[in-house]
Amino acid sequence: MSPPTPTWRRLLAEFLGTALLVTAVVGSGIMAATLSPHDVGLQLLENSIATALALGTLILTFGPISGAHFNPMVSAADWLLSRRTGSGLTATQLAGYTAAQTTGAITGSVLANLMFALPPVTFSTRQRSAPHLWLGEVVATTGLLLLISALTRSNRSTAAPAAIGAYIGAAYWFTSSTSFANPAVTIGRAFTNTFAGIAPASVPGFVGAQIAGLLVGAGLILALYPNPRQTAERPTR
Repeated sequence: MSPPTPTWRRLLAEFLGTALLVTAVVGSGIMAATLSPHDVGLQLLENSIATALALGTLILTFGPISGAHFNPMVSAADWLLSRRTGSGLTATQLAGYTAAQTTGAITGSVLANLMFALPPVTFSTRQRSAPHLWLGEVVATTGLLLLISALTRSNRSTAAPAAIGAYIGAAYWFTSSTSFANPAVTIGRAFTNTFAGIAPASVPGFVGAQIAGLLVGAGLILALYPNPRQTAERPTR
């Protein structure tokens, strides 16, 4: 049995993974707006494809080190759902993951801004504050957490890179909010006044909706997958 991965290495993986994810989200949004300046639908398509592909590759890269959470809601669900078994993240590790993810997300926006010759920090003016957008975030976050737990609790984690990337790419289109589903990414995207940005004043509403999605998702996971490891029962005839 291999020794546990040192905490510093796991936090570095979460920092780098989240930073590169936000760089992909913001950078592809800037490129899309440059290449397709008069077609918002095409911009969203370009942005969503790049994000989905980048997320899958980042999970493959950092998953063996930290689990490739890149998302405080994923880390919180891991902590919350493991209380009965004593496995999963501890409260201290959850705090560390959240800090690494959030600072990584901000760094990712700064990096994307710099790559496209923009000022390092350009706070977004894009308002995203309305009940229907918050509902979209509840749906997006619930679905993401349910998918991740379904994969891990049914021994199909190898499908995670493709499945999670596909879900996020699809959720860009079927949710009203374009599926942030991640408090760290939401905060990071406030630091760029580009296609993917969100105004700082809109961040609390999105984060609140994501927390609601965490609670709904956790409830559904416990109802559908009550055991940490389970496989589908053989159907009867």
